[in-house]
Amino acid sequence: MFSSVLIANRGEIAVRIIRTARRLGLRTIAVHSDADATAPHVKLADMACRIGPAPARDSYLVAERLIAAARESGAEAIHPGYGFLSERADFADACAAAGLVFIGPPASAIRAMGAKDGAKALMAKAGVPVVPGYHGADQDPARLADAAVEIGFPVLIKATAGGGGKGMKKVTDPAGFAEALASAKREAEAAFGDPRVLIERYVTDPRHVEIQVFADAHGNAVHLFERDCSLQRRHQKVIEEAPAPGLSPEMRALMGDTAVKAAKAVGYVGAGTVEFIADGSKGLRPDAFWFMEMNTRLQVEHPVTESITGLDLVELQFRVAAGEKLPFAQGDLAIDGHAVEARLYAEDPERGFLPSTGRLWALKLPVGEGIRVDSGVEEGGEVSPHYDPMIAKIIAHAATRDEALDRLAQALDETLVAGPRTNAPFLAALARHPAFRAGKFDTGFIDRHLDELLPQRGPDPGAVAAATARLVRREQARLSALARARSDEAASPWDVLDAFDLAGPREVGLQVTADGETVTARVRYSAPDLAVSVEGIAAADAAVIEADDAVIAVRHGRQAMVKAKDIEAIDIEHLDEGGIVTAPMHGKVLALAAGPGDPVRKGQTIAVIEAMKMEHALTAPIDGTVAEVAVSVGAQVADGAKIMLIAPVEG
Repeated sequence: MFSSVLIANRGEIAVRIIRTARRLGLRTIAVHSDADATAPHVKLADMACRIGPAPARDSYLVAERLIAAARESGAEAIHPGYGFLSERADFADACAAAGLVFIGPPASAIRAMGAKDGAKALMAKAGVPVVPGYHGADQDPARLADAAVEIGFPVLIKATAGGGGKGMKKVTDPAGFAEALASAKREAEAAFGDPRVLIERYVTDPRHVEIQVFADAHGNAVHLFERDCSLQRRHQKVIEEAPAPGLSPEMRALMGDTAVKAAKAVGYVGAGTVEFIADGSKGLRPDAFWFMEMNTRLQVEHPVTESITGLDLVELQFRVAAGEKLPFAQGDLAIDGHAVEARLYAEDPERGFLPSTGRLWALKLPVGEGIRVDSGVEEGGEVSPHYDPMIAKIIAHAATRDEALDRLAQALDETLVAGPRTNAPFLAALARHPAFRAGKFDTGFIDRHLDELLPQRGPDPGAVAAATARLVRREQARLSALARARSDEAASPWDVLDAFDLAGPREVGLQVTADGETVTARVRYSAPDLAVSVEGIAAADAAVIEADDAVIAVRHGRQAMVKAKDIEAIDIEHLDEGGIVTAPMHGKVLALAAGPGDPVRKGQTIAVIEAMKMEHALTAPIDGTVAEVAVSVGAQVADGAKIMLIAPVEG
């Protein structure tokens, strides 16, 4: 076994790898960009090396800097984690050339499985069933459009070099193909540096079932059973579980054997995942599953496999990379209970799941029997716009699926995040949904049930009232001297509150902003008691956190950010009633589809912004004419920055 390892990654996976490495007695070296200088993975490691500015393309994606950091620190091995350079064959080669152990498969296996088109051809040759589609080299848009027609709609456009939903678009008819293709190619180029795509038939009622495989350098290969990753949004996994509901022992063995066959076909070594798409319209059947791709790395969802097998997959990676044999055969492995993982993201479900960045004013992650949490952030830290917005993975393990889902839902209820918005209530609703619990789901489940899963839109009145009460107390203290110096008649509403202690019980209407919306709170004060209500609802039991000039109240996982409203300020948000288009998150302007003087229709795409390596289309809010374009293509914009101004149609 080598004695030191550099972790070429960040966030929760870097923390996860460091913990196992330290348990094994290895010296750990972290790397960090300027944005991550004080991140938890940096603090946890024995040594840390700066590798560049915040953007990943200037730091975590620069192989030369990672190799240099390994040499500088005296590392003997490099663990790439997942994402970034983990599936780059050139990086594996560079590690070998530098005399470093690459903790992953051989570069030849990464190349063989790295391009989806070539991988499917290889699998078909090895006797592994593949989804019908076009995997050719001709990338002319007309040829791809013809291929889609030949396959039959609906089809999936998929980046040949990627995963994680990036560069993947479902197209239901020929009219939408060209726009979807252009968007998929842009995403693929931005995320993977390769714009090539393939076209596949969209499988009806698809279930996403993947097999964890492990192989050593001595010819031994096994599977560690399956994971069901069908609960997805925009082709990104949301909740994963093991074992897969409704999968018979016979089909489990067949899929496992097929996955091992796929791994052996490319001379695989280490941890890998073979992903299959299955037609679930008539239940999971031996003749209705097809190879999609192989991820030649550790998966985000590997903890559910660890939970049901009792194995540490990172430890196995270290041991296999050091030349050891697998310590077990297929017959030695068995499934223990059921495990479910939820990905807690900094995103706003009420705003189309847009990434939500900023300071973590409060962070309390769940603990309890059967609960595991993998996280790479801490209270007081930042969720950066430069990287994936994951806050934590919450994993529940129990004897049965129902018990595991109950534990997961309870753990999500106990999760507290203040600052960035999160999907915690959405995840809890998923874990409790009766159809999901009954096993009646596929990859389109979330889209079909989205309205049921989302919380009621707008600020929670009870939470707003709770935050306002704290805000009033804070304002009382700050303005007490000023309030006493004024008469009641000359004072503002805030000043009057400070004078309440000089009079009997009084009530006043107080304007605040809750998540940017003006709200009138009713405040009744009779020293020393304070009662606040919003829309007739009294202040609820909520976690209340002070955040600079705001107060955040978190209730049932949802938060309301409340600020004192300056009654003399101009309401700039409504100066251009309905016609202003703003950036919904920090990002980069990729495209402008309309210019000054152009007529636009409500709902028409007028700009495209990239954030977290995903594209987000901005649409015209009204019918009208473009009066102003405030940005240019390539510009970096902040959350709320003006993009365009649409002048409404006269009359």
